[in-house]
Amino acid sequence: MFLSWIGDHTPKHVHVYKDGKLIVKWDIENNLAMKGSATQTILKYIEELIQEGKI
Repeated sequence: MFLSWIGDHTPKHVHVYKDGKLIVKWDIENNLAMKGSATQTILKYIEELIQEGKI
């Protein structure tokens, strides 16, 4: 599950969960993990969501 909130605190970021557990909190503006770590698959999906304008 990928979650981001309009109006959330900066930097712009997305929370990624699996089975209810936070996997990574990814800083979209600086392209780095704020908490946890991202696999290459997660990064690919984040990039796709950014390109589609969904986050």
